[in-house]
Amino acid sequence: MELRDIEIFLTLAEELHFGRTAERLHITPSRVSQVISKQERRIGATLFDRTSRTVRLTPLGEQLLHDVGSGYRQIMDGIEAARGAVRGTVGTLTLGTMGPLSLEIGAVLDLFKTRHPGVRLQHREVQPPSPLELLRSGGVDVALLWLPIREPDLTVGPIVRTSQVMLMVPAGHPYAGYDPICLEDLADCVVAAGTSIPPYMEETLAPFHTPSGRPIRHAPKVSTWQEALSVVSSGEAVAGVAAEAAHYYPWPSLAFVPIRDAAPCRWALVWRTAGESPLVRALAQAAADSVGGGAGAGEATQ
Repeated sequence: MELRDIEIFLTLAEELHFGRTAERLHITPSRVSQVISKQERRIGATLFDRTSRTVRLTPLGEQLLHDVGSGYRQIMDGIEAARGAVRGTVGTLTLGTMGPLSLEIGAVLDLFKTRHPGVRLQHREVQPPSPLELLRSGGVDVALLWLPIREPDLTVGPIVRTSQVMLMVPAGHPYAGYDPICLEDLADCVVAAGTSIPPYMEETLAPFHTPSGRPIRHAPKVSTWQEALSVVSSGEAVAGVAAEAAHYYPWPSLAFVPIRDAAPCRWALVWRTAGESPLVRALAQAAADSVGGGAGAGEATQ
């Protein structure tokens, strides 16, 4: 099986969609179908169950994915290492962060760029109401996200920062003059909700129940950070946020109140397991070394 055929199989196993696979690899859907059919004829069994609506790996396909995937990554890593030895590490790495949070891991990024001057580091904005969207779509290679993340297709790397959790409220809200509040106080609030966020992630910044069990209402739904700012400013809702928001968004229509008994918000680098590359690992290593060395990226926000 040629490397290109393996790449087509692995990409289809990740996307489970012939059109998206073809788009990612810059080939036609019919080419994807031809390669998979050739592989199935060679093996003597189907690798994918295909209907007009769905594509799924067969048990044999799952086994092949497990066996071939790691070997393919080793081969590609070896090729990339050889290229790097000749001309230094090169390429483009796209990092997703929420608003200006890339500034909070400046020590990590500086170390990465010092070690790999030939790499172009691109930035894209991750929307807090849908934090996994860009990763899943392939829009970013790695993202700085808050924990926990328990997704089988994602790898959680080094923790690079810890933040205090605060409540963002309109300036005229009764809590605006409090310093601080407690989680029980959230039962009296309407908390803005995300549109596409795992509940266990949302729980970190906006729990669904107070410690005593009182429900916390989540509404309205917002799809972008700008919408969250506007909804809170207008008095429609409040929002749980990391403390950095108070520094970067000091709007006169907003107030930020610490939540004294909320667990700290931990931030880590996260990437698609199937999309792991030498550049992703290089950034993760820079993060681990920067934080381990006591750099500012790992300091807690008070």
